[in-house]
Amino acid sequence: MAAEVVQGHYAARFSPLHDLFESLIVSGRDVGASLAVTIDGETVVDLWGGWTDAAKTKPWQSDTIINVWSSTKPMVSLVALMLADRGEINLDDPVARYWPEFAANGKGGVRVRHLLSHSSGVPGWEQPMVTEDLYDWDKCTAGLAAQAPWWQPGTATGYHALNYGFLIGEVMRRVTGMKPGELFAKEVAAPLKADFHIGLADREFQRVANVIPPEVAIDVSQIDPSTVTFRTLSNPPPNAPASSTPEWRRADIGACNGHGNARSLAQVQAVVANDGVAGGKRLLSPRMVSRIFELQNNGIDLVLGLPVRMGLGYGLPHPQLTPFIPEGRCAFWGGWGGSIVLADADRRMTVSYVMNKMEGGTVGGTNAAELVACAYNIFGV
Repeated sequence: MAAEVVQGHYAARFSPLHDLFESLIVSGRDVGASLAVTIDGETVVDLWGGWTDAAKTKPWQSDTIINVWSSTKPMVSLVALMLADRGEINLDDPVARYWPEFAANGKGGVRVRHLLSHSSGVPGWEQPMVTEDLYDWDKCTAGLAAQAPWWQPGTATGYHALNYGFLIGEVMRRVTGMKPGELFAKEVAAPLKADFHIGLADREFQRVANVIPPEVAIDVSQIDPSTVTFRTLSNPPPNAPASSTPEWRRADIGACNGHGNARSLAQVQAVVANDGVAGGKRLLSPRMVSRIFELQNNGIDLVLGLPVRMGLGYGLPHPQLTPFIPEGRCAFWGGWGGSIVLADADRRMTVSYVMNKMEGGTVGGTNAAELVACAYNIFGV
């Protein structure tokens, strides 16, 4: 294999992880990707390789970034928890305390923590939506405020696939005057010097790798239209090519349009793995980190149809959904097509992986599972 296909550095003990990452690109399971691991906040694996385009003409670079889909959600969650830590938001308060219009149509009892745990009963929009509507903050939030919940809030999770950032983000905006992307840039990216963006500046476009849509698209047409799954995932439907447009990149879609690389994801979520500290900066108190791991819901997600254990703003390990993640204080989430970021507070480790060749799953993928399992195997887990 040409030496330039995979670049970066890694501690010697992580050579099996390097070899697996390399094999994914050589075999064609990946086209271009990056992989990072931190231990005690120190980067022990920082790898990138392959190509940024399906034709394999442009090498993936150290500073290549990509739309990571729902791996954006933990980044938004972190900012919300920072505000809660300061007392600017109370996670047990009704959402309507901060966003009065949200109380309409029986949502007065929805708590802020219900938004963070995908249990608000509002996983999508009632009004017809197209992808381009996601670029209109006011339209998205007004629609969510006006509608009724689709189940009793707090009693079950129903994945807030596209509206997560608008829901918790509007609470954040009402409190601070800033949307999630602005808050993240100021409160997290700047102090940590992290190359992650929710709402990308035009000057960064030239280093973005476009996603390669999955060979088998998510098809909701065969699902019962009355189900929560259909109502959530069809309005608007998944649209991978949209992520390559300037309008998508510029928007603040805190559920799914974060742009970064594995290095920046691992760097930021090291906050959760290291008792609230990353890059020498304290962003969360140990007490708030502990709250992430408080179980909010455990059962079949009404949108995904998968068994999910939800903490505050993060998924928690589940033996069926994530057999490659051990039990304990692990917080994670993955993105459509296969990206993942995991923070393990017991081992003070983060693992992140992003790629351009999308697999078909809604959250995470087989490549991510193998890479995470390999990292744990190195730990003897």
